[in-house]
Amino acid sequence: MARKCFISFKTEDTPYKEHIQGIQNLDIIDKSLNEPIDSEDENYIMRKIREDYLADSTVTIHLIGTKSAETLGQEEQKYIKRELQSSLYHGEGNTRNGILGIVLPDMYSRVYTGSGICMSCGNGIATVRVNDETTIAEFHKNYHIDPNKCHYTENDRYCILVRWDNFLVSPEEYIEMAFEKRAHEIAEQIKVRV
Repeated sequence: MARKCFISFKTEDTPYKEHIQGIQNLDIIDKSLNEPIDSEDENYIMRKIREDYLADSTVTIHLIGTKSAETLGQEEQKYIKRELQSSLYHGEGNTRNGILGIVLPDMYSRVYTGSGICMSCGNGIATVRVNDETTIAEFHKNYHIDPNKCHYTENDRYCILVRWDNFLVSPEEYIEMAFEKRAHEIAEQIKVRV
């Protein structure tokens, strides 16, 4: 079934957004913003994005590139932060979106840092660096919801994370995983403003 998807991205990552939009036979309804909103009024811009693009979308695809880190500052990240806040908000006139974070190739080595043994429980784990250095807080605070765990399973995360190359192999599978998180019990623990 086609899902209504909004793509949240930094301008530098436009070619990746366009690549997703150009995937043949991808069964989605694209709710993305393709042209800048002609205004200097930040509140107006965000209201238009919420009303015209996000309001009836069900999955937000968040592209994680070299300009997606929280550490770049509020001014640099104001639009993607608000897009994710609006996507996570569940209230009148707005349903919560599933969040699919796609790690772009330039970020692989910064996000996927290898594997190891958990020092607390002894289990083998894949180490993933999802924090202020790699993503905005609205993503990483909902990826690692309980910061006191020694490691996480998919049931402990609201956000779905995937490498660009893996997404391209099976995009609808990952979109559906994000969509299904909306009804998962972990959705009750998400943080809209962090």
